[in-house]
Amino acid sequence: MSSDYLGDVVAMLGEARGYGASPEAWADLEASLGFELPADYKKILEAYGPVQLNGHLYLDHPATARWNLGEWIRETVVAWEEVPWGDDIDGDPRPALGISEMRFGTSDGLTPVASTNRGETVFLARGAGGQEWRLFVDDGEGEFFEYSISFSEWLYRYLVGEDMAGPNSSAFYPGPVKLEGRPMSYGDETAVWYGPDRGM
Repeated sequence: MSSDYLGDVVAMLGEARGYGASPEAWADLEASLGFELPADYKKILEAYGPVQLNGHLYLDHPATARWNLGEWIRETVVAWEEVPWGDDIDGDPRPALGISEMRFGTSDGLTPVASTNRGETVFLARGAGGQEWRLFVDDGEGEFFEYSISFSEWLYRYLVGEDMAGPNSSAFYPGPVKLEGRPMSYGDETAVWYGPDRGM
């Protein structure tokens, strides 16, 4: 396994069939957030989003009318901010981030960037000190798990079947990765294609 996880993910997913590059849409989204998102994350979403991977993981795109990443982030932030957070959170991310209160969609808090149909939410975070990006994944049961890796490494490990949303969370499917394009209009058929053979 190489250390070029972005390249490894692209090799695993194959031909890019996503909406494509959209610098203006990213600029608008990042201006609303107040910070830039990691380059590897943006490249993956440009190449493949909006898409569902292996029947579970959703990746949106900032420039599409449906499955719009910016709208999803805003709606998700509002929902998470409404949770009455106490002092007893399993895997509490606050100490690691150097913050005293749960924050979402801020430069020092948790920003949702992907989700699954199993209730898991993937957050990017740097914390109050502006450290390197890392991920926190809520397992759908209110417990957070920290992964001090890039989004592309997290995605690679997720796709090869590692537990990337806490213990026993693997969603591994042998064979090529299944990609399902998300319909742009009501009534559109869902396009399904597969990445290259992985020897798995």
